[in-house]
Amino acid sequence: MEVSIRPVRESDAADIVGIYNPYVLGTCVTFETEPIHATEMALRIAENLESSLPWLVAEASGRIVGYAYASKWKGRCAYRYTVESTVYLDPAYTGKGLGLKLYAALIDAIRACSLRAVISGIALPNASSVALHERLGFKKVAHFEQVGYKQDRWVDVGYWQLLLEA
Repeated sequence: MEVSIRPVRESDAADIVGIYNPYVLGTCVTFETEPIHATEMALRIAENLESSLPWLVAEASGRIVGYAYASKWKGRCAYRYTVESTVYLDPAYTGKGLGLKLYAALIDAIRACSLRAVISGIALPNASSVALHERLGFKKVAHFEQVGYKQDRWVDVGYWQLLLEA
């Protein structure tokens, strides 16, 4: 499978919601409960780019099949060297090493921004996401019980952290 990774463009928004919305509607991996429109996703992309934080897309045969981005961890100034990471793949492309390739590229881009820490929240259970994060060097640092309610059940969230070399 030939896959290329490139920076996102606002014009990618429709393809990105095509990947994201099935997760919104059919899983607990995101706590959003309503589908996102391409215009909303374009605004999120623009906000991310204005913050000079990386957002990457993976393309196969000219089609976006995954994306990953870093966003601000918290709004307070002292958190400015910490970001939260996110990665989503088209389900047809999971289990093929694409998530690892895309996420590793995101971490490299985060490192190039002279940031210090990457944090990722994972709705639990999610063995494949935990394995991906731990393979990339993330360590579990927190577990919050029953903090989200979706699909008629309470969902735990774990937090994994990666400290980047100074």
